[in-house]
Amino acid sequence: MRFEDAIGLWEDGARRLQAAAPPDRATLERISDEIVIELRRRLGGPFTSDELTELYSRGTDWCFDIATKTAPNAPEAWDIPTVAGAAFASYLREASDYSGGRRIERQPAR
Repeated sequence: MRFEDAIGLWEDGARRLQAAAPPDRATLERISDEIVIELRRRLGGPFTSDELTELYSRGTDWCFDIATKTAPNAPEAWDIPTVAGAAFASYLREASDYSGGRRIERQPAR
C-alpha cells in the first residue's frame, strides 16, 4: 500500500470519529487512544510515514482485539476502519517526516 492511499483511509476514519454522536464518540476515542498506545509500542522510537504505512498494510486485526477489550459491551464501537483510521491519522503527526499536515519529502544527499 502506498502512503497516499493509506492517509486517505486514515483521514476518513478521523472524520467519521469526529462526526459520531457524542456518546458514541467518547467510546470511539477511547478505543482509538488505546490503538495509539499500541502503535507506540509496535513502532518504538522515531519512525517515518512509510514505516507507519507498512504496519497498516500488514493488517489491523490487532486493532479489533483492542476494541473488544477496551469496550467489550459496545460492539457498535468496534468499527475498525473508524477507530484504526483515526488512530493512525493521529499517530502520523509524530512521524519524523510529517509536519504541518503534510509529508516532508527528503532531498537525496549529495
